[in-house]
Amino acid sequence: MVKREFTATAPNRLWVTDLTFVPTWAGVAYVCFIIDAFSRMIVGWRVASHMRTEMVLDAIEMARWSRGAHHENLRCHSDAGSQFTSIRYGERLAEIGATPSNGTVGDSYDNALAETVNGYYKAELVRGPAPPGPWKTVEDLELATLGWVHWHNTQRLHGYLGDVPPAEFEQTFYAGQTDREQLVGIK
Repeated sequence: MVKREFTATAPNRLWVTDLTFVPTWAGVAYVCFIIDAFSRMIVGWRVASHMRTEMVLDAIEMARWSRGAHHENLRCHSDAGSQFTSIRYGERLAEIGATPSNGTVGDSYDNALAETVNGYYKAELVRGPAPPGPWKTVEDLELATLGWVHWHNTQRLHGYLGDVPPAEFEQTFYAGQTDREQLVGIK
Protein backbone atom coordinates (compact mmCIF):
# COMPACT_ATOMS: atom_id res chain seq x y z
CA MET A 1 0.00 0.00 0.00
CA VAL A 2 1.39 3.39 -0.96
CA LYS A 3 1.52 5.87 1.90
CA ARG A 4 0.30 9.27 0.71
CA GLU A 5 -0.93 12.55 2.07
CA PHE A 6 -4.52 12.97 0.93
CA THR A 7 -5.35 16.48 -0.15
CA ALA A 8 -8.53 18.51 0.07
CA THR A 9 -9.25 17.62 -3.57
CA ALA A 10 -10.74 14.32 -2.42
CA PRO A 11 -14.49 14.73 -1.92
CA ASN A 12 -16.12 13.87 1.40
CA ARG A 13 -13.27 14.35 3.84
CA LEU A 14 -15.05 12.05 6.24
CA TRP A 15 -14.03 9.03 8.24
CA VAL A 16 -16.79 6.97 9.82
CA THR A 17 -16.02 4.96 12.95
CA ASP A 18 -17.98 2.33 14.83
CA LEU A 19 -17.64 -0.68 17.12
CA THR A 20 -19.15 -4.11 16.86
CA PHE A 21 -18.68 -7.30 18.83
CA VAL A 22 -18.04 -10.96 18.03
CA PRO A 23 -18.38 -13.83 20.53
CA THR A 24 -15.37 -16.13 20.94
CA TRP A 25 -14.77 -19.12 23.20
CA ALA A 26 -12.45 -16.91 25.26
CA GLY A 27 -15.03 -14.12 25.66
CA VAL A 28 -16.34 -11.24 23.63
CA ALA A 29 -14.09 -9.56 21.05
CA TYR A 30 -14.73 -5.95 20.09
CA VAL A 31 -13.91 -4.70 16.60
CA CYS A 32 -13.45 -1.06 15.60
CA PHE A 33 -13.35 0.02 11.95
CA ILE A 34 -12.50 3.45 10.53
CA ILE A 35 -13.89 3.81 7.00
CA ASP A 36 -13.05 6.53 4.49
CA ALA A 37 -16.49 7.60 3.23
CA PHE A 38 -15.09 8.67 -0.15
CA SER A 39 -13.69 5.32 -1.21
CA ARG A 40 -15.12 2.86 1.34
CA MET A 41 -11.51 1.94 2.22
CA ILE A 42 -11.02 0.65 5.74
CA VAL A 43 -8.15 2.92 6.81
CA GLY A 44 -7.89 1.78 10.43
CA TRP A 45 -9.14 -1.09 12.52
CA ARG A 46 -8.55 -2.87 15.81
CA VAL A 47 -9.72 -6.05 17.52
CA ALA A 48 -9.51 -6.21 21.32
CA SER A 49 -10.96 -8.00 24.32
CA HIS A 50 -12.23 -4.66 25.66
CA MET A 51 -13.98 -1.62 24.25
CA ARG A 52 -12.06 1.08 26.06
CA THR A 53 -10.93 4.26 24.36
CA GLU A 54 -7.45 2.77 23.76
CA MET A 55 -8.77 0.43 21.08
CA VAL A 56 -10.29 3.35 19.15
CA LEU A 57 -7.05 5.33 19.53
CA ASP A 58 -5.13 2.34 18.12
CA ALA A 59 -7.42 2.33 15.07
CA ILE A 60 -6.83 6.07 14.62
CA GLU A 61 -3.07 5.48 14.75
CA MET A 62 -3.41 2.89 12.01
CA ALA A 63 -5.42 5.37 9.94
CA ARG A 64 -2.74 8.03 10.54
CA TRP A 65 -0.07 5.62 9.38
CA SER A 66 -1.95 4.73 6.19
CA ARG A 67 -3.26 8.23 5.37
CA GLY A 68 -0.68 10.63 6.77
CA ALA A 69 -0.17 12.43 10.06
CA HIS A 70 -2.26 15.55 9.54
CA HIS A 71 -5.70 16.05 7.97
CA GLU A 72 -7.11 19.55 7.77
CA ASN A 73 -10.89 19.69 7.30
CA LEU A 74 -11.35 16.01 8.10
CA ARG A 75 -14.49 15.09 10.00
CA CYS A 76 -14.60 11.85 12.02
CA HIS A 77 -18.16 10.69 12.53
CA SER A 78 -19.21 8.11 15.09
CA ASP A 79 -22.07 7.16 17.31
CA ALA A 80 -22.32 8.61 20.81
CA GLY A 81 -20.47 5.78 22.58
CA SER A 82 -18.23 6.71 25.48
CA GLN A 83 -15.09 5.81 23.48
CA PHE A 84 -15.98 8.47 20.91
CA THR A 85 -16.98 11.16 23.41
CA SER A 86 -13.91 10.81 25.63
CA ILE A 87 -11.48 13.66 26.11
CA ARG A 88 -8.56 11.53 24.85
CA TYR A 89 -10.41 10.75 21.60
CA GLY A 90 -11.15 14.44 21.02
CA GLU A 91 -7.54 15.37 21.77
CA ARG A 92 -6.21 12.76 19.33
CA LEU A 93 -8.48 14.03 16.57
CA ALA A 94 -7.33 17.59 17.28
CA GLU A 95 -3.71 16.43 16.93
CA ILE A 96 -4.36 15.28 13.37
CA GLY A 97 -6.47 18.32 12.47
CA ALA A 98 -9.78 16.45 12.48
CA THR A 99 -13.12 17.44 13.97
CA PRO A 100 -15.29 14.93 15.83
CA SER A 101 -18.90 14.50 14.78
CA ASN A 102 -21.32 12.45 16.85
CA GLY A 103 -24.76 11.29 15.89
CA THR A 104 -27.82 11.51 18.03
CA VAL A 105 -28.53 8.68 20.43
CA GLY A 106 -30.87 6.10 18.93
CA ASP A 107 -30.61 7.46 15.37
CA SER A 108 -30.05 4.48 13.10
CA TYR A 109 -29.39 6.54 9.97
CA ASP A 110 -26.48 8.76 11.00
CA ASN A 111 -23.95 5.93 11.05
CA ALA A 112 -25.35 3.81 8.23
CA LEU A 113 -22.01 3.36 6.42
CA ALA A 114 -20.30 1.99 9.54
CA GLU A 115 -23.23 -0.28 10.35
CA THR A 116 -23.21 -1.56 6.76
CA VAL A 117 -19.51 -2.45 7.01
CA ASN A 118 -20.12 -4.13 10.38
CA GLY A 119 -22.98 -6.10 8.83
CA TYR A 120 -21.10 -7.44 5.85
CA TYR A 121 -17.99 -8.09 7.99
CA LYS A 122 -20.13 -10.41 10.07
CA ALA A 123 -21.91 -11.92 7.05
CA GLU A 124 -18.72 -12.47 5.04
CA LEU A 125 -16.24 -13.44 7.74
CA VAL A 126 -17.80 -14.17 11.11
CA ARG A 127 -20.90 -16.16 10.13
CA GLY A 128 -20.23 -17.61 6.75
CA PRO A 129 -20.82 -18.74 4.06
CA ALA A 130 -18.11 -21.16 5.24
CA PRO A 131 -16.98 -19.67 8.54
CA PRO A 132 -13.69 -21.01 9.86
CA GLY A 133 -15.01 -20.41 13.40
CA PRO A 134 -16.27 -20.64 16.01
CA TRP A 135 -13.49 -18.30 17.00
CA LYS A 136 -11.47 -19.67 19.86
CA THR A 137 -9.61 -16.53 20.89
CA VAL A 138 -9.61 -12.81 20.26
CA GLU A 139 -6.23 -13.27 18.55
CA ASP A 140 -7.73 -15.82 16.11
CA LEU A 141 -10.42 -13.31 15.17
CA GLU A 142 -7.82 -10.52 14.87
CA LEU A 143 -5.76 -12.54 12.40
CA ALA A 144 -8.85 -13.43 10.35
CA THR A 145 -9.93 -9.77 10.41
CA LEU A 146 -6.54 -8.74 9.06
CA GLY A 147 -7.09 -10.98 6.02
CA TRP A 148 -10.67 -9.82 5.59
CA VAL A 149 -9.71 -6.10 5.70
CA HIS A 150 -7.02 -6.70 3.07
CA TRP A 151 -9.55 -8.53 0.88
CA HIS A 152 -12.16 -5.79 1.46
CA ASN A 153 -9.75 -3.04 0.43
CA THR A 154 -8.10 -4.76 -2.54
CA GLN A 155 -10.58 -7.28 -3.98
CA ARG A 156 -14.14 -6.80 -2.74
CA LEU A 157 -16.29 -5.16 -5.40
CA HIS A 158 -18.43 -2.23 -4.26
CA GLY A 159 -21.47 -1.22 -6.28
CA TYR A 160 -21.17 2.33 -4.91
CA LEU A 161 -17.73 2.56 -6.54
CA GLY A 162 -18.75 1.20 -9.93
CA ASP A 163 -17.99 -2.41 -8.99
CA VAL A 164 -14.31 -1.92 -8.23
CA PRO A 165 -12.44 -2.41 -4.94
CA PRO A 166 -11.62 0.67 -2.82
CA ALA A 167 -7.87 0.51 -3.54
CA GLU A 168 -8.46 0.45 -7.29
CA PHE A 169 -11.01 3.26 -7.03
CA GLU A 170 -8.56 5.48 -5.14
CA GLN A 171 -5.67 4.64 -7.44
CA THR A 172 -7.73 5.58 -10.48
CA PHE A 173 -9.06 8.75 -8.86
CA TYR A 174 -5.67 10.02 -7.75
CA ALA A 175 -4.11 9.16 -11.10
CA GLY A 176 -6.57 11.65 -12.58
CA GLN A 177 -8.27 9.06 -14.78
CA THR A 178 -11.67 9.16 -13.09
CA ASP A 179 -14.19 11.59 -14.48
CA ARG A 180 -15.78 13.28 -11.46
CA GLU A 181 -19.20 12.84 -13.08
CA GLN A 182 -18.74 9.06 -12.83
CA LEU A 183 -18.45 9.22 -9.04
CA VAL A 184 -21.93 7.92 -8.38
CA GLY A 185 -23.54 9.57 -5.40
CA ILE A 186 -20.40 11.45 -4.39
CA LYS A 187 -20.87 15.19 -4.29
